[in-house]
Amino acid sequence: MVSITDGAGEPVAGVEQTGQPGGLSVVTASVDGIRAPTPAGEMGHHNGDRLPPGSHATIGDVTPATFSAVTNVEQAVRWLILVIKLPAEPSRHRVAVWRELRKVGALSLGQGIWAVPEVPVFAAGVQRALELTDSAGGQGVTLQASGRSDRDAARFREMFTAARSADWAEFLADCGKFEEEIAKEIRTAKFTLAELEEEEQSLERLRRWHRDLTARDVFGAPEAAAAGERLKQCAAVCEDYSERVFAALHSTDEDAS
Repeated sequence: MVSITDGAGEPVAGVEQTGQPGGLSVVTASVDGIRAPTPAGEMGHHNGDRLPPGSHATIGDVTPATFSAVTNVEQAVRWLILVIKLPAEPSRHRVAVWRELRKVGALSLGQGIWAVPEVPVFAAGVQRALELTDSAGGQGVTLQASGRSDRDAARFREMFTAARSADWAEFLADCGKFEEEIAKEIRTAKFTLAELEEEEQSLERLRRWHRDLTARDVFGAPEAAAAGERLKQCAAVCEDYSERVFAALHSTDEDAS
């Protein structure tokens, strides 16, 4: 269940609001047990004296560096919860939003509900998903959330990291396919510049994929280190193949002369 205030700012069932009328308040929505507090109201001459002199409030972004610096990381992590509602037809709009959120590594919590850590690397993808939703005539709501308890926070982190582990497993499988493809070219002595260019393009794709996965893997899945080493191995295999190609071409030139 998702609960928010209506267009007039009146509380809707399921929303908790604390604070004084006309002053600062906190509106808390709930998504499947995850509580998401959001500040509401204004601070001005009429309510500024409610804070102690010299005090102030700040709202900052949580970055990957914050995760490694904070001792209790489960309590430090904040999440963005996306609640998206799209028309049933045409289905291409739902597919487009689904693909965008999957591409950025968003965690699916249920029908139309997604979550990502509140870090800059996910911002562009979230924005694109919301724009696709709007253009399709749907509705999108973005909430800030954190685990209601340490156990909830840890579970959220485990779910997200498990998704990244699956991504790394797919990456490692493609590295294996890359190495097998070059091994086949060597067995058949297919040493051509065209084939080398194709393999170099495949290696560059793996490098881009590795950069994207590294950026999204904010908690550090256990497969990340092995993936980095496997990418180096792929680069070495490609370098060896390139040397074989140039050696074969040089030999051909000598024979022709």
